Amino acid sequence: MISLIVGLGNPGDEYKKTRHNAGFLLVDALLGDMFGEFSYESRFKASLSKCVIDGKSVRLLKPQTYMNKSGLSVSSCAKYFDIPVEEILVVHDELDLEPGVVRLKKGGGHGGHNGLRDIVSHLSSKDFYRLRLGVGHPGDRNRVADYVLNAPSKADAGLIDCAVSAALFEMPDIIKGDYQAVMKKLHTEKNL
Repeated sequence: MISLIVGLGNPGDEYKKTRHNAGFLLVDALLGDMFGEFSYESRFKASLSKCVIDGKSVRLLKPQTYMNKSGLSVSSCAKYFDIPVEEILVVHDELDLEPGVVRLKKGGGHGGHNGLRDIVSHLSSKDFYRLRLGVGHPGDRNRVADYVLNAPSKADAGLIDCAVSAALFEMPDIIKGDYQAVMKKLHTEKNL
């Protein structure tokens, strides 16, 4: 089961609507549905909240260290609350998926994602779950940094919102550990 959901993004209003903040978008929507609030925890260098999903208490974390330093927040929070790596779900933007697509997986490499790279390094493990929100690819790897740090088109933003909605709908089953059923649904259905 999942005990900690980490939304990846960059702090600050200038990044709020960027592709890289897809993880923040999802955890904000999740907590907003429950009328909860985040509060800054200096010991984790992150905004933290707690909510109940389908009867299970879950912590929500938004690192405030910028994307490439997210691992410090995740590892310190997991250590403090004694949360095993297998009970962590990291929500992040995914260049290899088109906008509107959402996928769940366990483990794997970082795929060049600096937030994932830092989390893997700090946890000394790849065995956490990932909820990958498609943002598309600019077509040229030299344009990736500018691409993820800019807002998507109106059409793509709508598709990303659809992916977030699809992920939120599956969240109770993700939390209780029904991963195979969720993967089957998310990976065989078009999320649009």
